[in-house]
Amino acid sequence: MTLGRVIEILEAEVVVDAIDREMEIRSICSSDLMSDLLHFSSRPKSILITGLNNTQAIRTAEIADIKGIVFVLDKRPDKETVRMAREKGIPLMVTRLSRFTACGRLYAAGLGSCTGEDR
Repeated sequence: MTLGRVIEILEAEVVVDAIDREMEIRSICSSDLMSDLLHFSSRPKSILITGLNNTQAIRTAEIADIKGIVFVLDKRPDKETVRMAREKGIPLMVTRLSRFTACGRLYAAGLGSCTGEDR
């Protein structure tokens, strides 16, 4: 699935545009605890669904090779988070959906978990 399709499915607003909306996304990671993400994330080309909308999410995404971040429940990142995402080339999106609904929609569309426990 492409990043552009993820944006459509989640009805997301793009805050920091992707380098390439045709970039392939293979799985979903969802957590507000970045330590869990670092521990369990093992699949390349994943997207992070989270409510944690600060620079910690950007730093974690960079370390875990996450290809984009979607903030749920209409949570908006602050200026520093946006600046850091632009600097690192990490797309940021915001959706009004909950984490549960966002993950469910992407799962139903064919994406699995970044932990490899499904699909």
